[in-house]
Amino acid sequence: MIQRIQSIWLFLAFLVLALMTFLPLATKEIDGSESVVYMFGLKTQFQSESGSGYKLALSLPLIVTYIAIAIICFVNIFNFRKRNLQKRLAIISIVLIGGFAFWCSTYINELPGGIEGATFGIGAYLPAIAILFIVLAIFGINKDERLIRSAERLR
Repeated sequence: MIQRIQSIWLFLAFLVLALMTFLPLATKEIDGSESVVYMFGLKTQFQSESGSGYKLALSLPLIVTYIAIAIICFVNIFNFRKRNLQKRLAIISIVLIGGFAFWCSTYINELPGGIEGATFGIGAYLPAIAILFIVLAIFGINKDERLIRSAERLR
């Protein structure tokens, strides 16, 4: 059933991954202009003689990977009848989120001047929270598996 606890944990992991879209990963001030790394690219606010403006540099492979991970987490909610598949997809999601977090950190390193002096936003910590929710979902899947095995022994 969809109201099982692992479905709630997987939905919370999906929500946390969706929040990464709107929250900054890192911020750094470079030569009087502020560079902010968002999920959808590097947004740089700069001051020029004609006024201030924004420049946005996108990383398409990073965005596609992010969307794929979020979709896997969301689709995994509806695999409640196939617990083994649900557990495998959860483990795959954890590995993908770990790799994605590493990829984001290398993307943040591409800030001019490197990572020194950058302040990390809450978006940089959200992958760890999503991994925690998925681990809790795996515990819920294992609990359901034990419950079903004990019910089958009683038959």
